[in-house]
Amino acid sequence: MEVMSIAPKQVEAPAQDAVLFRSSPARTFVVVFGALLVAYLATTPVVAVVVGDTGDPWWVVALQGVVIAVLAAGGYAVSARAALPTWVRVSDGGLELAAQGSDPVLLAWPDIAVVAVRRVGLRTVLEVVPADLDTVHPVQGRDEDTEPVLVDTPRGPAFTADLTQIWPGPRVLRRELDRRSARC
Repeated sequence: MEVMSIAPKQVEAPAQDAVLFRSSPARTFVVVFGALLVAYLATTPVVAVVVGDTGDPWWVVALQGVVIAVLAAGGYAVSARAALPTWVRVSDGGLELAAQGSDPVLLAWPDIAVVAVRRVGLRTVLEVVPADLDTVHPVQGRDEDTEPVLVDTPRGPAFTADLTQIWPGPRVLRRELDRRSARC
C-alpha cells in the first residue's frame, strides 16, 4: 500500500501568517534543464577547439544539448526521492513538516530545541529536534503511523526533510526560520 501525504491545502494553518514551502519536481526540472542546456552550449565551442570541429550545423548542437538536458533533468525530477512530496509551513504558531510522503506533524516554537538547515553532500536538509517527543502533534489523525522519519543526530532525535526541491528555496526557508524563531 502506498502512503500518500496530506496536501498542505487540506490542513488548516496554525496561524494566519503561515508561509508554505513545498517540493516541486516541475520547477526543479526547469531549473536543472536550463542549467544543463546553458552549460552544454557554453562548453561545446571549447570542446570543438580542443577535439576539432565536427562540422555539425548549430541546430544539431542545440538539439543534442536539449536531448541531454531533458534526459538528465527528467531523470533527476522523477527519481525516487524527488517524487515524494515534501512541504514545510512556518508561522507564528509553529512549524509543520510533512517529509517525503509522511503525514504532517506540528511543533510549536517552544517545543523545538533546535531547527537547522544544512548541506549533506549535494542535498540540503532540514533538521528539527523537538524538545520532547511527547510535544509533537500529528496535524490530522490517521490510522497509520506515517510521521516524518526520526534520525539520530548529535543534538538528539530529529525530524528531517530533504529540501533539495523545496520552492521558493532553502535560503528563503532559512531566513523565515531565523525570523520566526527569533520572535519566540
